[in-house]
Amino acid sequence: MKKQTQAQYNNQSITSLKGADRVRKRPAVIFGSDGLEGCEHSVFEILSNAVDEAREGFGDTIVLTAFRDHSIQVEDFGRGVPLDWNEKEQRYNWELVYNELYAGGKYDNNSDGAAYEYSLGLNGLGACATQYASEFFHVKSYNGTEVGSISFAKGEPASEYVKKKLPRGDHRTGTVIHWKPDLDVFTEIEIPREYFSDMLRRQSVVTSGIKFRFLWETEDGDFTEEEFYYENGILDYVAEIAGDTMETRPVQFHLETKGRDREDMKDYKLQADIAFCTSKTVHLLEYYHCASHLEHGGSPEKAVRLAFTYALDHYLKAQGKYNKNESKITFADIEDCLVLVTNSVSTQTSYANQTKKAITNTFIATAMTAFLKEQLEYWFAENPVEAGKFAAQVLVNKRSREKAESTRLDLKKKLTSASDLAGRVEKFVSCRSKDPELRELYIVEGDSALTSVKLARNAEFQAVIPVRGKTLNCLKASYDRIFKSDIIVDLIRVIGCGVEVKTRHKDDMVPFDMKNLRWSKIIICTDADEDGFQIRTLLLTLFYRLLPTLIQEGRIYIAESPLFEITPAKGETQFAYNEPEKDEIVKQLEAKKMKYTLQRSKGLGENEPAMMSLTTMDPATRRLIRVTPTDAAATAVIFETLLGDDLPARKRFIANNSSLYMDTADV
Repeated sequence: MKKQTQAQYNNQSITSLKGADRVRKRPAVIFGSDGLEGCEHSVFEILSNAVDEAREGFGDTIVLTAFRDHSIQVEDFGRGVPLDWNEKEQRYNWELVYNELYAGGKYDNNSDGAAYEYSLGLNGLGACATQYASEFFHVKSYNGTEVGSISFAKGEPASEYVKKKLPRGDHRTGTVIHWKPDLDVFTEIEIPREYFSDMLRRQSVVTSGIKFRFLWETEDGDFTEEEFYYENGILDYVAEIAGDTMETRPVQFHLETKGRDREDMKDYKLQADIAFCTSKTVHLLEYYHCASHLEHGGSPEKAVRLAFTYALDHYLKAQGKYNKNESKITFADIEDCLVLVTNSVSTQTSYANQTKKAITNTFIATAMTAFLKEQLEYWFAENPVEAGKFAAQVLVNKRSREKAESTRLDLKKKLTSASDLAGRVEKFVSCRSKDPELRELYIVEGDSALTSVKLARNAEFQAVIPVRGKTLNCLKASYDRIFKSDIIVDLIRVIGCGVEVKTRHKDDMVPFDMKNLRWSKIIICTDADEDGFQIRTLLLTLFYRLLPTLIQEGRIYIAESPLFEITPAKGETQFAYNEPEKDEIVKQLEAKKMKYTLQRSKGLGENEPAMMSLTTMDPATRRLIRVTPTDAAATAVIFETLLGDDLPARKRFIANNSSLYMDTADV
């Protein structure tokens, strides 16, 4: 029980945050995070106001500039934000918009006289909250004849509101906001260039006909520029994503309707566009509402999943495409070949929270579901060839999924059954001991090495399993391909502790459990040549990908094999494991004027059992290298570089290190 202190908790203990502190001390409430993600969202809040103006038909260009000092400027060419005196509220609008939470011009979007019929900004929070969270925040508003300006610092006004006449002939309209996120509010404000590019590209996709310009200030003070523009919005975007892999032509459906989320509530307007095509190799699902990317979907995602699954299942039944007693398709089978984007707007929106990553309107989900079902039925009827391609690919996906699931279940059954491993794992030679703290497993290459190690081992506690040829590169291969390898599956069964996989199918695998490990040591035993080193590396890669905990726990070893046999005229053969050891032994023999023979050590399969026992198997005389966590961390970098997908890194490594190995190269 926690010890009580003398601190008082009474009526005077309750306090409330006021003014800018409501955001500055709790930024995550508004922006979803007090880190970089929250800082990025504050940029989107300002940009969204410019987007709302453009969507209403005021201005066709938006310019975002990111400066070296991490300040940002958003410029639009809309009507300009009203900053003057508000008779109704008896306050200046600059104060309402930028210094008062829950104040704005978008609360009456559902009325016929609304300033914004459809808008992303609804809550009157974004502009004010971003101002509160800024080191400085400068506003300029142009209305065609005048420009009004005001500045803020750390959430408070830092200048008087000033209004000036524009020069003769200057009829500029729009808003320019330049601000810098405050490090006293956010833990990080260094927004990467990629965030700006991705955000503006997404906005151009869902705001057709609007040009977005992005200026990025470089270290030398120059500016690079990108431009984003989709004349036909999501239809062009879908075609661009699918590219040459397109199986069916892009199509777009448009919905305009009105309805309500509950019977006792008022109707609101909804517009929605859904564009899609199919592809065998590319798939994409993106949902937008009022220009906000719905990362978590919500109502539009629910509609797409229900409508597409219903429509395709109905089509497959009507066309007799299902086999007898075959199960129905699922949306997972559809999305694997679907490139789809939805772009909806409504005069009333229920966002899951201020970060606007999902919407929850029940009417939007119901209306879009019904509309999509109907449109897809028409599309299937009017486009029989393309409908047939779509349906056929979905069936291929379904049957592949079911086969993979069956394979995974078989794999789980295989890996779970531990009895009689010696009888069911090809060429596995077990040991007599049942004590996992004593037992050792040698992994050797090929049948000849198996024979030598088998004869040289201590059968009481040493077991042997061969790998046939080079194992799969587990760093690059998919899990499905990995677990189709009998060599890998057999090895995992013998090790006994399951696998550590990061996949949505992990529940279909045997979960990793260190208590089920059957061995105190797992020893990789390969020839000391190029092929042996490659097999060793591939086996280490297997453990790194599928069983990293065994490396962390120090259970993985490498058996050192001698490179040279040095036999003096009198006395026993000596073994050297590297060039310096060979030179030292030779130096000692020559100092004694003793004749000797020097030969390269044979492969493991050619060695006599006595020699194998002495050099590789006997705990008293063998040499083992434990693969430590530190080794694993360093090795991981090499694995990723030499065996992963980063081709530029691999080229750099080869260029920088190839000279070190020229003397051993095959030329």
